[in-house]
Amino acid sequence: MPLLTAAEIAGRIEDLYGAPLATLESHVQDQPPGMLSALLGMHHELAFAERSIAVHRDRLAQLVQPGRHISGHEVSHVLDCARRLADAVAVRDTQATTVTAVLQSLGRVSPPEPAPATTTPAVPTPPGRPASATPGR
Repeated sequence: MPLLTAAEIAGRIEDLYGAPLATLESHVQDQPPGMLSALLGMHHELAFAERSIAVHRDRLAQLVQPGRHISGHEVSHVLDCARRLADAVAVRDTQATTVTAVLQSLGRVSPPEPAPATTTPAVPTPPGRPASATPGR
């Protein structure tokens, strides 16, 4: 299953709650913590991780440009940037997986279709007792 992006998660939250994300975020501020605030928090963390990935990826590409000499001092910067990039990817993957699973469990479902009527075979009734020739007392 491919990971969803923050934009896709935002769309699913909006579909689930029937309002734009900005409206939902302002609504949550006046409410006690609940599922909506948890979903919005996970979305925020996912979006932050995605921005962090972009920043660290660009910085790492800048540090290791072809033809650029990397001094001993810069090696520590390359390693630090690579570590931060790996951390951001791990956070993004975890948040995306978690929020996707939660949203799937909360998805709107169509009402179940009524079960088709089944006909049960009629149970034959036992034959009646024959009337006795002698009258009852």
